[in-house]
Amino acid sequence: MNYKTKVRKIGNSQGILLPREVLQQLQVKEGDALYLTRAPDNALRISTGDPSFETKMAIADDLMDRYQNALRELAK
Repeated sequence: MNYKTKVRKIGNSQGILLPREVLQQLQVKEGDALYLTRAPDNALRISTGDPSFETKMAIADDLMDRYQNALRELAK
């Protein structure tokens, strides 16, 4: 499945419109959360909201903030 869409001006921002078929496959409606995850080769992965994912990301963000210096040293 390949769909083409364009970046459009929406108010003072820019956005894309997703075709109806894509929304149906994702089982989302207006107001639902979608997550964009960077993938290899300059691609993005679109996934639906997952409450457990949000909780895990909040914990990860907190840990990365608290241990920023240690993580920086480990990355060297």
